[in-house]
Amino acid sequence: GAHFIENWDLDGDGSVTLAEATQKRAEVFTMFDQDEDGQLNSSEYDLFDETRQADMQANASGHEKGPMKKISQGLKREYNDANGDGAVSATEFTDKTATWFAGIDRDADGRLTPADFAPAKP
Repeated sequence: GAHFIENWDLDGDGSVTLAEATQKRAEVFTMFDQDEDGQLNSSEYDLFDETRQADMQANASGHEKGPMKKISQGLKREYNDANGDGAVSATEFTDKTATWFAGIDRDADGRLTPADFAPAKP
């Protein structure tokens, strides 16, 4: 989770709030909306998927387990395409933030910290 916090902690306090996650998701959307039409079409989302997967493989060991898996799943097209039309609008993408965030915030304190990424206790 250190790589996630490093990239999503916009104020540098060592944690990620819902507001930061919402802002960062909006920034990510804008970065990949190459034609600036307010939608991630199939090719734009393919590029997003490829870029995200390469980043996860390079920087997030265990990215297919625990909280990292939830982070990954919450950025996938299937999760964000609320109306199932194959494209993801900016609204669809950001509207999913609160549910996605809550699924990662294991202690429900409103902040994603290293503790949220620690191995689950048996």
